[in-house]
Amino acid sequence: MSTRKQLKTLVEARRGVIVPGAFNALSARVVADLGFEAIYVTGAGVTNMWFGMPDQGFMGLAEIAEHTARIRDAVDVPLIVDADTGFGNALNVHHTVRTLERAGADCIQFEDQVAPKRCGHFAGKAVISTEEAVSKIKAAVDARRDPDLLIMARTDAAAVHGFEAAVERAQKFAEAGADILFVEAVTSADEIRALPQRLATPQLMNMVIGGKTPIFNAEELGLLGFGIVLYANAALQGAVMGMQKALGVLRDEKQLLETGGLVTPFAERQRLVGKPAWDALEQRYS
Repeated sequence: MSTRKQLKTLVEARRGVIVPGAFNALSARVVADLGFEAIYVTGAGVTNMWFGMPDQGFMGLAEIAEHTARIRDAVDVPLIVDADTGFGNALNVHHTVRTLERAGADCIQFEDQVAPKRCGHFAGKAVISTEEAVSKIKAAVDARRDPDLLIMARTDAAAVHGFEAAVERAQKFAEAGADILFVEAVTSADEIRALPQRLATPQLMNMVIGGKTPIFNAEELGLLGFGIVLYANAALQGAVMGMQKALGVLRDEKQLLETGGLVTPFAERQRLVGKPAWDALEQRYS
């Protein structure tokens, strides 16, 4: 079964499958190695880790396409790719779908913020008109060459126009052909519980650690009917803490040992990057 069909099956099961985010090929390898069933190529993560900048629209199509292609080469699990606002109007969205489909995306996510966008859990968001947002989703649906490629439509309208307006907008995205809906930054447990009752299309619920949405256990979200439970930047935040701890010890103690429990062992690092397979290949051709 192709990774696109795998993802479609996962989403339609509506069992709250946890999907962690990856910000580069090695983080994707770690996610896949731990047995997670899909990966989210996070725009915020790429922006933070690649540029050292906040999630405020600095990433472009070229950067996310390159990261998608590298991650696709590194892992064999389904990839959901964050395409922000599609990097322009409906025509740009069409081009974005073609580019990311070619790079190896199994699902492409588009949001309805005014460009330049910002993290869904930042203040000061604005959204485009419903009509323009719908046209962009229609363009995305029309652009895909493989009918198994999924289109995810995210709305940030809850923070701007309220929960009811966000639900209404999400329904229009479904009518435009979106395969998965993503109502971002809801702020109450009641709103989370209401979404699967209000929208028939499979949905993603975003669990932002430290963000505005209450954290629910993934099993509970699955019972409510959510298809995907996203932890877009758990790996990023864990990696940053790990670097701070290890480098803090190195700064203070002037040395760092494998036995201290602060770094991945050398051998494990080589396993994750596939060195044994490259050694075997070298032997084959030598």
